[in-house]
Amino acid sequence: MRQLVCGIENAVIVLLSSYGISAGVRGGAPGVYVGNDKIAALGLRVRRGCSYHGLSLNVDMDLTPYARIVPCGLAGTGVTTLATLARGCTVEDVTPRLVAALAREYGFAAIRHEDVQAAQSGTT
Repeated sequence: MRQLVCGIENAVIVLLSSYGISAGVRGGAPGVYVGNDKIAALGLRVRRGCSYHGLSLNVDMDLTPYARIVPCGLAGTGVTTLATLARGCTVEDVTPRLVAALAREYGFAAIRHEDVQAAQSGTT
């Protein structure tokens, strides 16, 4: 399970690097961080031989609600978006690049166009 988490985190770090953003991980706190701000969250679970997984990459969203909570229970941690750090990023631009980074991380040579379209439309 830890390898799966690390692989997803690494793919996001590589993606962010392609935008000129230096990101990293924190021990004991899954996700990806830019400085003291969280930019990606992970939720993974394996139960009865089935994996349930989720990745939330903050691309371009309203962060106002995060001012009222302690993100992920990590006091002193903020939240940021890719669009804040690399102006002009959109979900449509980032999605195929994230899919490609994940594919490379897990050793897939080719990505089907239909899969990227499905990811963009949220039907996966």
